[in-house]
Formats: sequence, C-alpha cells, structure tokens
Amino acid sequence: MDGQLRTASADLRALRRTFAAFATGVTVLTVGGSRPHGMTANSFTSVSLDPPLVLVCVDRTAVMHQRVLDAGSFAVSVLAAGQHQVARHFADRRRPLGLAEFDGIACEAGPATGAPLIGGALAGFECVLRHMYDGGDHSIVVGELLSMRRADGDDPLLFLDGRFRQVLAAEVTR
Repeated sequence: MDGQLRTASADLRALRRTFAAFATGVTVLTVGGSRPHGMTANSFTSVSLDPPLVLVCVDRTAVMHQRVLDAGSFAVSVLAAGQHQVARHFADRRRPLGLAEFDGIACEAGPATGAPLIGGALAGFECVLRHMYDGGDHSIVVGELLSMRRADGDDPLLFLDGRFRQVLAAEVTR
C-alpha cells in the first residue's frame, strides 16, 4: 500500500491487490439435484470442530447463491496442485450450466448430498446448509459437515497475487 493507510472504499484496485497478498487454497463449491452447479471459491475455511462447521463466501449475484439456498446442501472439493484447469473451468462464466457443466470433469456424486465431488481433489466435504449471513456483496454460507474424505499425498492448489501457485518450499522444522 505504498506505506500509506487507505480506506477500503477509496481504491478498489488497491484493495484487491492488497487482499491478493494472502495466499489461499482453491476449492470448487458444488450443489447437486436436478440442476447441479459448480463454482470456484477461495474463501473457504473451517469454523468449528464441535459441531463440525465450514464456511464459504458466495457473491450475491452468482448463480450459485440461489442454488445453495434451493438445494439446502452443498459440497466443497479442495483442489490439488495440478488442478488449475478445473479451477479455471468453474470460474469461467461462459461455461454451460447444468449437467453439461460437468462434461469432461472427473467427479462423483457425494454419498450424503448427491452434490458432485471433484475427482483427484485433496479433500471433499459434504454439508447441510445451517446459516447464511450478510457479508456485504457476498453471503457467508455456513454448513454442517455430513461427510468428508481426504486423499493421500499431493500438494494443494494455491491462489496468490491473482495467479494459481504450488507449494515449493521445504518443510520448516523447529
């Protein structure tokens, strides 16, 4: 921020650039049912272990916003380092919607919700929608865990400074 304190509303481009300094994991949020849908999301985190809760933020104008409300459940796939094309696919607003949206994407219906879980992902979570909170131009979607899976190995896909990245650092020891 060039050593100056700026207000968030003063310069949207500077705000995006500053937020981009924080590396995040990359996920695909999905809903199942007769109108399945997917969306790339990097605002995902655990909230609580007891009960097991997660949150993901969804733009209020995104197709996914109403689909999550309608479905009442959702799945989150944590993408592996080599899955940047999957992330790009689900971020592309020009992709077909519905079942065609998943053509060519390895996925399987989650056992608890039927929402697609992305094949090759590091982890998958299925959740029932518990709360939706106002988060400005986004909604903060909180889900309670119904099922989970964790794959062995591989590094996560990261997003930093507007680009997909991989973990390349050596492990830090004490």
